Amino acid sequence: MAVTVKSAKEIELMREAGRLLEIVHDEMAKMIRPGISTMDINEYGDKVIRDLGCVPNFLNYSGYPASICVSVNEEVVHGIPRRDHILKEGDIVSLDAGLIYKGYHSDAARTHAVGKIAPEVQKLLDVTKQSFFEGIKYAKAGNHLFDISNAIDNYVTPFGYGIVQDLVGHGIGTSLHEDPQIPNFRQKRKGIILVPGMTLAVEPMINMGTWKVKWLDDEWTVISADHSVSAHYENTILITDGEPEILTLHE
Repeated sequence: MAVTVKSAKEIELMREAGRLLEIVHDEMAKMIRPGISTMDINEYGDKVIRDLGCVPNFLNYSGYPASICVSVNEEVVHGIPRRDHILKEGDIVSLDAGLIYKGYHSDAARTHAVGKIAPEVQKLLDVTKQSFFEGIKYAKAGNHLFDISNAIDNYVTPFGYGIVQDLVGHGIGTSLHEDPQIPNFRQKRKGIILVPGMTLAVEPMINMGTWKVKWLDDEWTVISADHSVSAHYENTILITDGEPEILTLHE
């Protein structure tokens, strides 16, 4: 496993890639409402990325046909935007997006409510988001990689949700997916030791029901095996000498 450690110059480029991606997500969030299509979101996200002088890194990645992954309700990840897929009141929609800035990638995901959603679905969204923050409490130099995985599992499992196991987080830099892989569920091994300069995409994917998933015939869209709703929350982070820096979130 070759995990890249970024130089000071590379970290500055990763910071800017992350800052710009946060703008993209903030802009897409403003348009989420009943009556828009998943293709509307994709086209707007693509435009914002390009207007910022960047390139969408998902478009044509291993053949993926869009710039934004738009996944609705039981769709976990990699939903392909469609003109005829219209959001309706009570849906949830996960937007996974990334961009390339001067050769460096950023990657982040958010799950949004469409209008008013059921309280139990809102709880899933809240737990999924918080599980990311519980995980990165351990994203510190000297800790082991799977400390992050175990912390996410420790937080989520008591709620009775299913933590997706077929898809995991990853390193990121001059490639969208680099070593290491970062599971969101408990590991028996410790994993590598974290060092300053590593950049990681930590992304819990949590189903209200089973952890099991299946792929649709388009060979991209992943859904929960029991068709329960699913939430996704992701940021690109930097390992530092102290607390981790979230490159795609500055709230």
